Amino acid sequence: MTKNINQLWTYIFVETLKRLGLTCAVICPGSRSTPLTVAFAQQAPDIEAISILDERSAAFFALGVAKATGRPVAIVCTSGTAGANFYPAVIEAKESRVPLLLLTADRPPELRDCHSGQTIDQVKLYGNYPNWQTELALPVPEMRMLAYLRQTLIYSWHRAQAPTPGPVHLNVPFRDPLAPIPDGIDLSYLLSQFHPEEFFAGITTTPHPTPYTPHATPLEWSQTHRGIIIAGVAQPQQPQEYCRAIALLSQALQWPVLAEGLSPVRNYADLNPYLISTYDLILRHQELAKQLAPDMVIQVGDMPTSKELRTWLDYHQPRRWVIDPSDENLDPLHGRTTHLRIRVEDLGVGGDEGVKSLSDYLRLWCDAEAKVRANVDDTFSQMEDLVECKAAWLLSQVLPPETPLFIANSMPVRDVEFFWKPNNLGVRSHFNRGANGIDGTLSTALGIAHRHQSSIMLTGDLSLLHDTNGFLIRNKFVGHLTIILINNNGGGIFEMLPIAKFDPPFEEFFGTPQDIYFAQLCATYGVQHELITSWQELQQRLNPLPTQGIRVLELPTNRKTDAKWRRDNLHKFAASILI
Repeated sequence: MTKNINQLWTYIFVETLKRLGLTCAVICPGSRSTPLTVAFAQQAPDIEAISILDERSAAFFALGVAKATGRPVAIVCTSGTAGANFYPAVIEAKESRVPLLLLTADRPPELRDCHSGQTIDQVKLYGNYPNWQTELALPVPEMRMLAYLRQTLIYSWHRAQAPTPGPVHLNVPFRDPLAPIPDGIDLSYLLSQFHPEEFFAGITTTPHPTPYTPHATPLEWSQTHRGIIIAGVAQPQQPQEYCRAIALLSQALQWPVLAEGLSPVRNYADLNPYLISTYDLILRHQELAKQLAPDMVIQVGDMPTSKELRTWLDYHQPRRWVIDPSDENLDPLHGRTTHLRIRVEDLGVGGDEGVKSLSDYLRLWCDAEAKVRANVDDTFSQMEDLVECKAAWLLSQVLPPETPLFIANSMPVRDVEFFWKPNNLGVRSHFNRGANGIDGTLSTALGIAHRHQSSIMLTGDLSLLHDTNGFLIRNKFVGHLTIILINNNGGGIFEMLPIAKFDPPFEEFFGTPQDIYFAQLCATYGVQHELITSWQELQQRLNPLPTQGIRVLELPTNRKTDAKWRRDNLHKFAASILI
């Protein structure tokens, strides 16, 4: 029975979201959010309500769940600075186009700007990062206001997903009483007018889709023989269809596909006969890079991480096309670029029209790929030392099919781009490459793995330490996550920068060694820990994977040695190619 207006208001709130398709709500503890917390808790099992102590970890966990499912996840907090801790995840959700519903409870207007406790200005708390934001009205016992609440939530749900997915912020004020106790308001007349099936009729579970029609490919594509397709950073919900569409385009045009390590294209290699995975290494060969200069480029999704590729494109300034359905500018190089606001799957490219002979340009790319790939594989297959670069290469070959893999920023994401070997395992790669920060690495990975297939996270020590509160999620986490911890005691990526030559201040302020004993850290949280001393030992623990719990496989490496290996070897893989 409804005992107060807050309870009725939040029933409408949560029931609307349930009928829209919400299945997960992350709840942070606090008093002002009590009405929302109670309402979400009462919706089990239709909506899974997960209690997480730390707001920053909670927001990144929600981000991970939304990445894995492709659906909005709600996250609730109390008033005050609690909501400010969502900010890093809000930024990442905006930049990586992930749908989130941010529900920050607040005090009513009369308790603001008067030194009432736990009160800050929460209106537009996240600046311009949300797709949409508003402050809801205070709960009012009127049918027209209940309808206002319902329609605002429907609009919020749609804005979180279209035209470009991202966060939506609703600031939700409540007066006392917050608990489900009588407030002295007679709701009997209102409840006599309220008929749930009529009130909620017409709610659809998805936003109205943009009607896609097959798009005629520009004529100049087919008239260009020196063209490349860049399969950039992407996390499509249907990766096989995405890869097949790129393959059809590649074969129709006879253009090579330069596939970023964070693109699913490398994990569905048989679909793409002209797949180029070693472009970063190839383009370090200056003469070869000149010969391979393209006249035209089709970029699918975000630009790859590779600095070599970006510098090469910026220098040659080819005509470029960007294929992506979002309304965002995806050209950081500001070149001669045209955006086609469609999915690559909707290009309407037909099948391959018979067998065509490879052009000299395409053959040059394919020959270079074969030779550099062979050099990389030979090098790593013979490597016994624990040089961290090999971890990405090994993972690309030994994981169980379709394993979700979260790749941390800094050096892991670059080693994946350099060395991830094309395969047919269908590995589902995930990452926070919107803002490229190390915030929430562990929490995001746990969100991706929650109630999904046993998962892997590849990370360095600083990224893991920055989010150790994520381990507090362990008692709510359902599934398994193996964390491959590259422990080089500091920030390995900074070793690759010019500042590394200046010590002091390098080691203290950039390398920042933390000297953490990870076995003890894991024991504190009740997380399994193993020290890995050989590549054979690591491989044995990756297939099959456990089905429950969190496990850390620590791979100790030497930061200085790893950096020297990269400096000595990255340019060598293509050096022996004859031109």
